[in-house]
Amino acid sequence: MCFLVMENRLLDQFNNTIITQWLSNEISIEYKPLNHRELFEIAYHTCNSVGMRNIFIKLSQDEDKAGSTAILYSNTKKFISIEALDDVFKITKYFDEGQTGDKLTDEIRSAIETRKLVFFGKEKDLKAQILKTILVERKLDETAHLVMLKGINRKIYFAIGDARESAAVVQMFMEAEGASLVQLALNKWMTIVQRLDQEKTFPDTHVPGLLKNLMQIKKWLLKLISVSLEK
Repeated sequence: MCFLVMENRLLDQFNNTIITQWLSNEISIEYKPLNHRELFEIAYHTCNSVGMRNIFIKLSQDEDKAGSTAILYSNTKKFISIEALDDVFKITKYFDEGQTGDKLTDEIRSAIETRKLVFFGKEKDLKAQILKTILVERKLDETAHLVMLKGINRKIYFAIGDARESAAVVQMFMEAEGASLVQLALNKWMTIVQRLDQEKTFPDTHVPGLLKNLMQIKKWLLKLISVSLEK
């Protein structure tokens, strides 16, 4: 298994309190006609939004085996757990009293069912490009999470670079309108972070600016991917 685990207060809260004490709504989705990794990536993208934050992700190295998991946290204080189990794909939304998980059953299930069929009908090369673009989406989420956790500059520098390099090899990304501006913004922040003491915490003065740019890029990228999964 490949792990990306960022120890943080939200993850501790999820593991120790949320899954046992909060209300929840759950849906199960069949894998067919996709493999485990393909459905995981499409579900991750469909559950994601600009207001979502990835606080945990674990990926199975085998594309057609269980084990991939992600936990998302929204700015409306809801958690979504995405799990690739052996025989079925499970998504659970956790919410506090006074809230609901209706969107999961009313919108997300329908969107995933539609998108997995659209994806299945794509040419092999386009499928690969869509998955690589969702990888960039996850890399941006990882970077934003590191910034929010006040990570050290070295880790944030490499996270930005990883997102930029992952995008640079995807034709679908690079040929999209606005891609050059995205790459310029990522390059700018790499230059800024590179000038900082690499072992010190990312400075508070830079947090709003970097997060603003990351969210602008994420909004643009989410739209790009969604359009590709709806036609």
